[in-house]
Amino acid sequence: MSDYVLGKDCKLYRCATVLAAAGNTQALATWVVISNVKDLTLGLETGEADVTTRANNGWKATAATLKDGSITGQTLWLPSDAGFVALQSAWANGTEIALAAMDGDIETEGSQGLASNFTVTNFTRNEPLDEAVTVDFTLKPSSITDWYTVAGS
Repeated sequence: MSDYVLGKDCKLYRCATVLAAAGNTQALATWVVISNVKDLTLGLETGEADVTTRANNGWKATAATLKDGSITGQTLWLPSDAGFVALQSAWANGTEIALAAMDGDIETEGSQGLASNFTVTNFTRNEPLDEAVTVDFTLKPSSITDWYTVAGS
């Protein structure tokens, strides 16, 4: 086994039902790969608070606060693809969609990634003259957010 992960081995999964409670990601057996995804970016950040005092010897001090995440990606415009339809429907109806952006197979021990109910905040159709029609999408966690690592059996 190599010491690196290739982007082609990462997967975006969706679940037919939204997550009901943190920590139940593994219990859901209905994760399905959205295979129509081209490029994907998982953006993870942490907010910060200034906790500088005079006791810091002239140095600023920072404490981590709330985590923030987003997924941006691109799919082909395929109205016959179930994953595409799920993303489009979540955007059009303003509803949550359960997704997991994993660095490998969701059933493989050690695979990890962000699992959450997401809101689709961007769904932009691109129509280049000499290419396939694509959709750029942005997903933001909306509830039940978890960093999920597949445990051993």
